[in-house]
Amino acid sequence: MCSAREGRIGMDAVTRYPDTTTSLRSKGEKQMLMKPWLRLVTLACGVLFAGATWANFPSVPKETYKALKLEQSASPKELHSALVKRYKDPAQGAGRGTLAKYWEPIPMSMYFDPASYYKPPTSMKEVAAREECVKCHTDESPVWVSAWKRSTHANLDKIRNLKPEDPTYYKKAKLEDVEKNLRSMGKLGANDKLKEVGCIDCHVDINKKDKADHMKDLRMPTADVCGTCHLQEFAERESERDTLVWPNKQWPQGRPSHSLDWKANVEVAVFASMPQREIAEGCSMCHTNQNKCDSCHTRHEFSAAESRHPEACATCHSGVDHNNWEAYSMSKHGKTVAIMGDKWNWNAPLKDAYTKGGQTAPTCAGCHFEYEGKYSHNVVRKIRWANYPAVPGIAENINSEWSEARLDSWVKTCTSCHSERFARSYLEFMDKGTLHGIAKYKEAHAVAEKLYKEGLLTGQKTNRPTPLPPDKEMFAGFTQLYWSKDNNPAAIELKVLEMGENNLPKLHVGLAHVNPGGWTYTEGWGPMNRDYVEVMDENTKIREMAALQAKVAKLEAKRKASLFDLDSSEKLSLGGLGGGMLLAGTLALAGWRRREKSERQ
Repeated sequence: MCSAREGRIGMDAVTRYPDTTTSLRSKGEKQMLMKPWLRLVTLACGVLFAGATWANFPSVPKETYKALKLEQSASPKELHSALVKRYKDPAQGAGRGTLAKYWEPIPMSMYFDPASYYKPPTSMKEVAAREECVKCHTDESPVWVSAWKRSTHANLDKIRNLKPEDPTYYKKAKLEDVEKNLRSMGKLGANDKLKEVGCIDCHVDINKKDKADHMKDLRMPTADVCGTCHLQEFAERESERDTLVWPNKQWPQGRPSHSLDWKANVEVAVFASMPQREIAEGCSMCHTNQNKCDSCHTRHEFSAAESRHPEACATCHSGVDHNNWEAYSMSKHGKTVAIMGDKWNWNAPLKDAYTKGGQTAPTCAGCHFEYEGKYSHNVVRKIRWANYPAVPGIAENINSEWSEARLDSWVKTCTSCHSERFARSYLEFMDKGTLHGIAKYKEAHAVAEKLYKEGLLTGQKTNRPTPLPPDKEMFAGFTQLYWSKDNNPAAIELKVLEMGENNLPKLHVGLAHVNPGGWTYTEGWGPMNRDYVEVMDENTKIREMAALQAKVAKLEAKRKASLFDLDSSEKLSLGGLGGGMLLAGTLALAGWRRREKSERQ
């Protein structure tokens, strides 16, 4: 199907050579003129073909094109170039961050942030061609090869031969899009087709013909490398930077998200300050989605079906402060997946998961990749609470127009399985339950903070070192979850910190994932109640001790003052006692001297 642009250029060619064939008198003249005509038509078609190649991804929001200063008719090459320019810009979140001077990378850092730290191995001296990779690595690293052989990358002809009735038929169009992207970027000839995606394509350069030197050419693929072929998915993921704009800057633009999760990691003061680098880099293990794609799409099979399973999200979305996996797993949704999931076809794309895949319950991807009935790699377009209700301004914003619009989008998501009335009732239930938790937390926080402001925390005036730079003195700060020294933080301070950073998020996450034990009893409110009791109990002890110390100090001050104050009645009695003792001593001394004199006589 020709586009309007193709039509215009085609008409230009015809207009330029009107009635060429019919006006010729001789066959020889006709043949002489046909050749340049054909050449021009061929050239025109080539121009037409190139001109007709634009990214045309409806799933990439207009906010991203605007941020990149591109028209939505931009070519794949233009879109990729603009995305990569921003993606690699340190000012936009790439690399070591603004706190880089406070920390040094460790050997594992090259795998968390390959663009900043990866260096080719010096022990591998082989210079190998494309076809030699598999042969050698079958012996050297057989799991890499066996996983790759099962991948779509290794079986492109199989994709080309898919039939429409196959649930994975969508991959055929996806492969054509990939080839279109590569042609636009000059990495694939106009009439060429990809034969495979081998080791050398990802680890050296796409469609590389020459041999590669392990010691010089090897690279660890970053997200922009994957995005060369998978441009749509890369652009969708990168659009998270543009669509998550908090109305009162509760979070920085684009956060929290996969597209800026590395920035969120390295810009945290305690990450930069911790001398225990292997402990700090424990955060990096999950904050790598910005840098690469294999956290979700396990190398080297890169199975889309695998990444659709909830377990793919569990590695990172679990634990003490964001127990999404635990809450989901114990919900009716999660249990249905556990019981019925092996009967579903996970190869069906998300949009067909219920109709062709046979799913009867939602998955992580099913709910979070969906927005207004469409699916993409932008998973933050419905964010309202962002897992952490204690972040200032989150609760105050929850009934705003901004938040209500996102709630409406959630309602549409839920109505795939539930009525709108049920969906709205439950989401209101979730919001109000979370607000109850926030109120409980704020009360405890205020009590502990008052102790801090009065200087009453244990050791606050005598044994509270300042945190390591770039951190500064703080009350109940995020740093204190991972850093401690002497009486910093105080026990009550850490208790209220964990209440807000761990148990309150669990309460919200339990509600959000419909896990009954996740917000009232086992997690959430029950533990928060224990936190509250301990905070109040400690507050009472501290204040009683402070009152007693003040009373003793007052008495001591009065006692010292009385020794020199003979005017007061109290001091008179003490003075009288002292005077009596002095008189008795004087009389005893006089008697002893008289006895001594008498004995000598």
